[in-house]
Amino acid sequence: MRLKTLLAGALLAFAPIAADAQTQTNPAPSFLMDYVIGSAQAQTAPGVPQLNFRVVPDFLKLPEDVYTAEVVGVALNSKGNVLVVHRGARSLLEFDKDGKFLRSFGDGLPIFEGPHNARYDAQDNLWYVDAGNNLIVKFDPEKRLRMVLGRRPEAWTWKTHVIERAAPSRENFYQPTDIISGPDGSLYVADGYGNSRVAKYTKDGVFVNAWGTRGAQPGEFNTPHNLVMDAQNNIYVADRQNGRVQVFDTDGKFLREFRPGGNPWSLCITPGPNQVLFIGSVGRIFKVALDGKVLGSIGRYGKTPGTMDWVHGIACPDEKTVYAAQELSWRLDKLMLE
Repeated sequence: MRLKTLLAGALLAFAPIAADAQTQTNPAPSFLMDYVIGSAQAQTAPGVPQLNFRVVPDFLKLPEDVYTAEVVGVALNSKGNVLVVHRGARSLLEFDKDGKFLRSFGDGLPIFEGPHNARYDAQDNLWYVDAGNNLIVKFDPEKRLRMVLGRRPEAWTWKTHVIERAAPSRENFYQPTDIISGPDGSLYVADGYGNSRVAKYTKDGVFVNAWGTRGAQPGEFNTPHNLVMDAQNNIYVADRQNGRVQVFDTDGKFLREFRPGGNPWSLCITPGPNQVLFIGSVGRIFKVALDGKVLGSIGRYGKTPGTMDWVHGIACPDEKTVYAAQELSWRLDKLMLE
């Protein structure tokens, strides 16, 4: 009887949080609901095997004067170098394939308001996404700044240009979350926390079109949080707060959707002819076929290596290697699947 009373109290305690998650724009309540809802789904999902893995101990070799704060993104270039995005000083850190520290870059640029993610394209250009500044910045392989998409807020302009700023143009962002590039150089942006859309640009940064609005119907989004593209040029969108992955062609035509069993925070796709997805969620990672079939689940919730919290970023150079950005624990894990 006492157990029932405690459980009833716990449900009542979560009730206002659930209401907030539906009606408020503050992300904290919905983050918590991701964990509550996702944990229940993980416990009840039938037939999903738990995959064995090990964590590479102390993979990142940080110098004595370098620390990471919330680790929110990870990307690998053609050499296997690992780029870590975090929300502390020197927000872009590069390591070699063995975890040896190489450098930080971008230091001093006014672009690090809300670091969110980064991606390498096929030419090893790095695309950095900042949700707080509404910017996406391109660095070439030598880490020289080559392009800027979006426009960061400039408080002083509101004194003289308030009318123009009241309705931002479609080519600009409202808290973007991710970017990918296609074989022809076209750019696709998950935009994001505010606009609930995917925006398409030419390789030269010219706005083409956008699709999606806030909602739960096919083609609508509630926090499009991550993107990947498969070898057939299909675009997979992590529609986080709707608990699903939606698939589109490069013109925004809706193709299908699937639900991995937890809110999808981060996506990566393996290279090669037999591609699979790894989907970061709260407390675990799903391995998923391109048709949406869940092939396995990795991990459980916790704050120590070997467990997982908010898997905000993910990279998978092959089916046996996964890099997981653990936002709450301020660390990057390199996982080796058995």
